[in-house]
Amino acid sequence: MTTVTDPPVTAPAALPAPPTPRRLRPGKRLVSALYAVGLPLALTAVWALAVRQQWQLPLGIDMRFVPSPAEVVTRIADLAVGSGEATSGTLWRHTAASALRVLNGFLIAAALAIPLGLLIGRIRVVERLLDSTVGLLRPIPVTAWAPLALLLIGFGDRSTIFLIVIAAFFPILVNTIAGASAVSPRLLEAAAMLGTPAWKSFFTVVLPSSMRSITAGLRVGLGLAWVVLVVGETVGIRTGLGALITQARDMSRTDIIVAGMIVIGLAGLASDRLLTLTLRAATRNRPGLV
Repeated sequence: MTTVTDPPVTAPAALPAPPTPRRLRPGKRLVSALYAVGLPLALTAVWALAVRQQWQLPLGIDMRFVPSPAEVVTRIADLAVGSGEATSGTLWRHTAASALRVLNGFLIAAALAIPLGLLIGRIRVVERLLDSTVGLLRPIPVTAWAPLALLLIGFGDRSTIFLIVIAAFFPILVNTIAGASAVSPRLLEAAAMLGTPAWKSFFTVVLPSSMRSITAGLRVGLGLAWVVLVVGETVGIRTGLGALITQARDMSRTDIIVAGMIVIGLAGLASDRLLTLTLRAATRNRPGLV
């Protein structure tokens, strides 16, 4: 009589540990930093040479009337901590006022565009109802909305925020629609098989799957918010980077104009990095989401 023995029970294989994020070596960090600052330094050198040599550029640009990089750096320092002129020491107040307007307009645009984009991208009836309206309003430039905003809303923060909302709304909306419409039907079918209600799948399936496209739209919308900021702050506003540039134009101070432009660029870069870090923290740094 033969005995049947069961095969030995083996322990299940341990799941592989998640890969640890790679840390750049000091040499690679230096190379990465050189890539980041190399082109700006080269452009600054060409700018300084063009001013010194008084180049005549196409479109009638005369570099004799353009301030040198050293003059602009000196003016930025004076705007930040100086005390010799009327504009000295006012940089932080102007920057804070502009950043607050950008933040308000951008948050309103995102709060409106993301839910609407998800609905248009996933619900056919909503798409048929709103697609032509979005296509009609999206090509209208923000500069065309500016006179209407001044007449209807008046001068001040509200008209500027309204223009920022218009500028940031459509890039976020279009990217959200593209991301939501590209969600695989199999993911929704799998969620339905697991008992997930249709309305809940918008938060558990559609939104995470669309996150990369939404992130791209948010970054574009935030950049346009800083662009339109100057348009909104040129009339009826005394505090803000756009107002500072407008006042410098009236005084023919090209050094303050260029300094304001550079500060807007730096503020836009910092806000873009902050937005990316915030989205990564919100998605717990999951790959494929941001």
